[in-house]
Amino acid sequence: MSETRSLVRICLLFCICFVFCSVIADELRSAEVTEAAARQAMQKATKYFRSQVSTEGGYLWLYSQDLKEREGENQAPASRVWVQPPGTPSVGQAYLNAYQKTGEPYLLEAAKAAAMALVNGQLKSGGWNYFIDFEDRKAYQYRVNGGGSKARNTTTLDDNTTQAALQFLILIDQELKFKDQPIHEATMYALNALLKAQYPNGGWPQRFDSPPDPKDYPVIKANYPESWSREFPKKKYLDYYTFNDNLIEDLVGVMFLAHHVYQDQRYQQAALKAGDFIILAQMPEPQPAWAQQYNSQMQPAWARKFEPPAVTGGESQGIIKTLMQIYIYTGDKKYLKPIPPALAYLKKSELPDGKLARFYELKTNRPLYFTKKYQLTYKDNDLPTHYGFIIKSGVDSLEGRYQRLLDDSPEKLASMRFPTRRVRLTPSLTAKAKSAIDSLNSEGAWLRQGDLKASDKENLRIIDTRVFIRNLDTLADFVAASRKD
Repeated sequence: MSETRSLVRICLLFCICFVFCSVIADELRSAEVTEAAARQAMQKATKYFRSQVSTEGGYLWLYSQDLKEREGENQAPASRVWVQPPGTPSVGQAYLNAYQKTGEPYLLEAAKAAAMALVNGQLKSGGWNYFIDFEDRKAYQYRVNGGGSKARNTTTLDDNTTQAALQFLILIDQELKFKDQPIHEATMYALNALLKAQYPNGGWPQRFDSPPDPKDYPVIKANYPESWSREFPKKKYLDYYTFNDNLIEDLVGVMFLAHHVYQDQRYQQAALKAGDFIILAQMPEPQPAWAQQYNSQMQPAWARKFEPPAVTGGESQGIIKTLMQIYIYTGDKKYLKPIPPALAYLKKSELPDGKLARFYELKTNRPLYFTKKYQLTYKDNDLPTHYGFIIKSGVDSLEGRYQRLLDDSPEKLASMRFPTRRVRLTPSLTAKAKSAIDSLNSEGAWLRQGDLKASDKENLRIIDTRVFIRNLDTLADFVAASRKD
C-alpha cells in the first residue's frame, strides 16, 4: 500500500512539473520577439511619424495625441520645427543610425527629409536658430527663401543647437558619399562659418551673426576683475567667450568629426585652438577651474540674471572632459596639464553632501545662490527651481578616467576616437524590443502620459520625440543583433 501511495505521489509531482513547465514554455514563447516583428514595428512607427507628425521633414519635441497642440521649448504652430535637441537633428540622427543598423531604405529617406528641413532652415550667418518656421520665412535670413537684411540672422551655439544640426549633416553627407549637393553645400557653409566665428584666442561666442573683429578680442589669460557688481547689470553677453551648457565641448566634437570625415586640417586646427583657449581660460589660484563666460578682457562676467561672474562647479567638469577628448585625439599631454589642479580644486570645493555648487564666489570660493526673486545670496534655502544651482560632483570619476588615460598606449587612444558600439542580443534588449512593439498603438504612435505647456489639461496622452528616438534605436539594435546571431 505504501509503495502504491509513493507511486501516486511521484505521478502527481510529475504532472505538476509538466504543467508548470508547459506554462513557463508558453510564457517564454509569448515573450519571443522576431526580427520580422521588430522591422514591421519600425516601419509602422516611421510611416506615422513622417506622414502625421513631421512638418516639412522636421520635428518638435512634444505633441498632443490629436496633434493639435505642439511644442519645442515652448508652444509652436504647425508650421514650425525645432533644431535644438531633441528636435529635428536628433530624430534625423535616429533615422540614420537605424538605417545603418538595418539597411532599410525608408529610414535613409526619412533621414534625408530631416536633413533637408535643416538645409531649408539654415541662416545666412551659417548656422541655425532654435527653431525653423516654414511659413514665416521673411522674418529670418534663411539661405533658402529667407528675408532681407533687416530679418533675424543670428546663429545660436547655445544648447547644442547648431552643433547638433551640423553633426547630423556631416554624418548623413558621409553616408550619401557627399553626392547630395544641397546637403553637402549646407554642411560646408556651416563649417566655414564656424571657422570664421572662432575668436583669435580659440573661443566661441554663444551666438553670432557675423565674424568678430580680431582687434576687439586680445589674446590674454583669464584674470580676476578688481571688483564686480552684485546687481544684475542687464548687459548684452551673447558675444562673450562661452562655456555655458558645454558649448565648447560640443563644438570640439563637431570639429574633430569634420576632420575625421573630410580630412581637412582646418577643422582639427580649430579644435586644437579651442583647447588652447581652455588653457588660457583656466582661472589662476586660488580657483584653478573655469567660469561660464568671460568678457573680452578674459574676466568672468554676468550672463543671465541668475548667472553671475563666478567659477563654476558645473561647466568646469565638462571642460575637463573636453581636455581629455582633445588629448585622446592628439596625444599631446599639454591638454592634460590643467586637469590635476582643477580636480583638486573641485574636490576641495565639494559641499558637505558631496555635491558641488554651480557657482563659487571669485577668490573667496564661497558658494553663491539666488533667491526666487533673483537676489544673490550665500544661502540655499530659497532657490528657483528652473536651474541647477546645486549639482552632482563627478570629480572621482573624472580623476579615475584621467589616471587611466595616462597609462593608455597610442593605439588605445586611437581606438577611442570614434568607437563603434557592438550590439549583442541579450534578454534585456529583447525585453525592451518587446515593450516597444507592444506599446505601439494601432496608428503607429508611441504615447506616454505627460503635460504640455500649451494645454490647461493635465496628464495627457502625448507623443514625445525622445520616446520615438529611444524605441527606434532599441528596435534597430534588436534587428542588428538578430542578424549577427
